[in-house]
Amino acid sequence: MSIQKKIVTAMAFATTTLVAMPASSAEPDDITHGKYLILTAGCNDCHTAGYAASGATIPEPEWLKGDSLGFRGPWGTTYAVNLREYMAGLSQEEWVNKARTLKARPPMPWWALNAMTEKDLKAIYTYVRALDTSDNKVPEFVPPDQEPPMPYVQWPMPQ
Repeated sequence: MSIQKKIVTAMAFATTTLVAMPASSAEPDDITHGKYLILTAGCNDCHTAGYAASGATIPEPEWLKGDSLGFRGPWGTTYAVNLREYMAGLSQEEWVNKARTLKARPPMPWWALNAMTEKDLKAIYTYVRALDTSDNKVPEFVPPDQEPPMPYVQWPMPQ
């Protein structure tokens, strides 16, 4: 099911059953707010292959599937994970706890994630979980003493 159909289905369900829904359930605005946060926090820049280079023209069904473009520096080489798969293995509570305590290698701006409100983190989770799952595999972390496969961005550039 496409993300548009899921959003419409979620909104239709929520508007017809809102009175019966417990206070902790996702509201229709959670998906919209989560999408807004994904866009404004720059999550697609790394977690969607080709997104930044395309000028943000990658279609939404391709978002957040991870990328094989590495970021190499003194820490080693990191790759943006497939957030759809990552979050599929977590409950909302587990995601919020991880996001609040995450300390990740560059270029992940973990400090921004740590600073988000619980409402924002739950909205991100709700949006990502509304997307179809994807088994797109990304390369594993490569230690600093090993040569990573191409392509990768060298950070900082050699002198």
